[in-house]
Amino acid sequence: MNPRRRPRQVVAVFDGRTHHVAWCRGFQDGLPVFGWGEAPSTLLTRSQLREAGLRPAGQDPVALLVFRHHRPYARETVAELFSTVRAALKRIPTPAQQAALGRALAARRVCRECGRDVGYCVPTSTRQCWDCFDLDHRTALGEVA
Repeated sequence: MNPRRRPRQVVAVFDGRTHHVAWCRGFQDGLPVFGWGEAPSTLLTRSQLREAGLRPAGQDPVALLVFRHHRPYARETVAELFSTVRAALKRIPTPAQQAALGRALAARRVCRECGRDVGYCVPTSTRQCWDCFDLDHRTALGEVA
């Protein structure tokens, strides 16, 4: 037996009335731990749920996905897995919500000094475009008369 390979345990993942039996690498915080490519197809991460047009809908994670990166450095990532059966459809924003979001994003692009839309989000620390920021700092240093 490979000493680097952990012994596997059998876990039952319950989704409503049905359950799926899968091999897991152990348990962490009371949740089964799966490796890369080992989780049942009924368990998805948040980003996978989002791609499928679903959301967790307030459910707690039912398992964990643990894997290591090879580049640029070996670090361990833990992702929560959610049941697709208990997930709900993503909410569709109303036209009023979409309009409000558009106005809010447009306000983030306006410089507070010159008042023009610069086409990018200005830094939240200064709320100035780069031209006004450079002018203020050159004036403070005495470079501009």
